Amino acid sequence: MRRALVGIIILIFLFSGCIREEVFVYEVIDGDTFLISTGDRIRLIGIDAPEKDQPYYLEAKERLSGLLKNKKVTLEKDKEDMDSYGRLLRYVYADDVFVTLELIEEGYARVIIIHPNSKYESELKKAEYKAKESELGIWFKYSS
Repeated sequence: MRRALVGIIILIFLFSGCIREEVFVYEVIDGDTFLISTGDRIRLIGIDAPEKDQPYYLEAKERLSGLLKNKKVTLEKDKEDMDSYGRLLRYVYADDVFVTLELIEEGYARVIIIHPNSKYESELKKAEYKAKESELGIWFKYSS
């Protein structure tokens, strides 16, 4: 199912005239931000991972690091280039994995859509719903 979704996303890319570029990731800052070899800071579009003082921060950061660190990845723009902090806003693909979708499916992050960057909103929200229903990662509920 996931491979089919990635295939559909790739087809959307091919017919939408998206701009993609390959870069090398050398440091992961947290569960939704990383640095590339040019020194640019990249913020993943469509997700919000836990911050340093929140539960599941370390797990989200480690998962993103496992997916990206010391790898060549592909970045894809949406409508806006940068956020108010000067970070480049991008969707990221590594080893044929749509990283944003993967983090949501596994419960490492929640969906946050900031318009006009909403290209994959529907797919991301469906993945979040499934992660919540399965109580994965940040959605895990403790029994009392």
